[in-house]
Amino acid sequence: MKPRSWAAVWLCARQELRLSVRSRWTQTFTVVFAALALAVSASGYVLSGGSGIQDFARTAASLVQLVLLLVPLTSLLFGVMALTPDAGAAELLFSQPIARQTVLAGRLLGVFLAIVSAQSIGFGAAGLVLFARTGQEGVASFLGVVGGAFVLTAVFLGLAALVAAGGASTRRARNLALVLVIWFVAVVLFDVAALGVASLLPSGLASRVLMVAAIVNPVDAVRTGTLLVVEGPTAFGAASLAFLRFTGGAAGATFWLGASVLAWILAPLSAAVVKLNRADI
Repeated sequence: MKPRSWAAVWLCARQELRLSVRSRWTQTFTVVFAALALAVSASGYVLSGGSGIQDFARTAASLVQLVLLLVPLTSLLFGVMALTPDAGAAELLFSQPIARQTVLAGRLLGVFLAIVSAQSIGFGAAGLVLFARTGQEGVASFLGVVGGAFVLTAVFLGLAALVAAGGASTRRARNLALVLVIWFVAVVLFDVAALGVASLLPSGLASRVLMVAAIVNPVDAVRTGTLLVVEGPTAFGAASLAFLRFTGGAAGATFWLGASVLAWILAPLSAAVVKLNRADI
């Protein structure tokens, strides 16, 4: 991309970031996410009959499920609300002498930075409390969960862009309903369907189906990769060892999980650019 195009991307990104930061939705998400992260850090000991704040490693393992549920949902909703064009504003924006994909890239970058900043504030608040109460042991695991949250944000913002690109403001409600369906399928229904199919197959084939499912679905790929970072090869007990054998070891697992996530980022973005360029705005 030419320096002039990068400047245009950054200009659009700054404008979108400014709008997103001013949004009450983003501000509310920041506060709620920080409160939930702090609550999760204390919940583990409460459930086990103890009290006090968990350390970084325990908190990281407990935060994974919160990230998998909340981050895809907020990324999809915020992405659609930001990227679905308003009547009049879209015509003005896309009439500028800038390629449409440049505008899309800039707006996506702005929304991504806003969501990631909100998550960073939440994680940072929890991290400061954890550091003050328990020290720095296990901080690498905690950072692994933070990285997983950022990756999921990129994946589902790409899907939001595909849904919203080139649409009209009158379709915002329909787009919001569609991304709720996407979230439900990716986070809930896919795993249920995979388990249902596996239950009908012989044990060896069923195991392979579940392992492929863990790679193909971006939510499962991030879950698997994050838990392997947080808890190591014993994250799923014997299933972890079987998964590592299936993928050819830790390097193979990293490759396949990374390739899956990268495909889920690039493919929707490419389709969104094609859809936007064909739209009559």
